[in-house]
Amino acid sequence: MNNKSKAPNFLGLIDENNHIGLDDYKGSFLVIYFYPKDKTSGCTLESQDFRDYKKKFADKNCKIIGVSRDSIKSHLSFIEKESLNFPLISDPDETMCNAYGVMKEKSMYGKKYMGIERSTFIVDPDGKLIKEWRGVKVPGHVEEVYNFICEL
Repeated sequence: MNNKSKAPNFLGLIDENNHIGLDDYKGSFLVIYFYPKDKTSGCTLESQDFRDYKKKFADKNCKIIGVSRDSIKSHLSFIEKESLNFPLISDPDETMCNAYGVMKEKSMYGKKYMGIERSTFIVDPDGKLIKEWRGVKVPGHVEEVYNFICEL
């Protein structure tokens, strides 16, 4: 994806009855972060950092959503356990993951499998993709994303 291209549209399930889509965020900046798995150490830390920075992002007209392949039930439990203050999209069929190109071959204990490459995207108020980070390392990442928003 090149910078300033239209962000891939999405309609993602956040609970049994509610979807959110790109159009819901028109007029605001949007951080979309993709993470591998609820309740794992790196994903928990990243989500806690976004939670703790949410007000700072909101002060810059920026909203946050997280995306993984976990179930809605898993997401709701994760949100409650970590007091997350933004929605998590359940993408078990990888539609949104594929649209943003975050599925990558990974290897664990010698076995290869497809998984989410930890990635973050910023969409501007007009729905244009203006920044992406791929292969994210969690420590300091949320602060880096926030600093980017501050410079706009």
